[in-house]
Amino acid sequence: MRLNLQTDFALRTLMHLAVNTDRRVTIADISETFEISKNHLMKVAQALGQEGIIATERGRTGGLSLARRASDIRVGDVVRRMEGNAALVECFPGGAGGCRISPACRLRGALADALEAFFASLDTYSIADLVGGNAPLHDLLAMGEPA
Repeated sequence: MRLNLQTDFALRTLMHLAVNTDRRVTIADISETFEISKNHLMKVAQALGQEGIIATERGRTGGLSLARRASDIRVGDVVRRMEGNAALVECFPGGAGGCRISPACRLRGALADALEAFFASLDTYSIADLVGGNAPLHDLLAMGEPA
């Protein structure tokens, strides 16, 4: 399974915010840090805000911050929300449907089990697990004194 760019950007954004919990972080800050498009990040921030994962504040002193503690944000939950329809094959819900062998196929069950195991593994990690005690990551993402 390959995660879409929005999911990748969402996880990186959440890690950045978790390292910088003492301040609001702007889209421009995150864009510059990861060298990714501000437009893409705005879409990601909007989606994370709608899901209640981050808080967004507009205006001159605005920016992004975590809406919950990093320890309460499960990686699997973020991936599920950002990926939306994770139809690995056309016979999965949300897939194109119409596979000729669906009535007799066992592949769907095997793939469903694998997808469930993938998400179960991701559910064991929080954003705090990804950033806590990770000095090299903090060195890369920590911003100066709070504004």
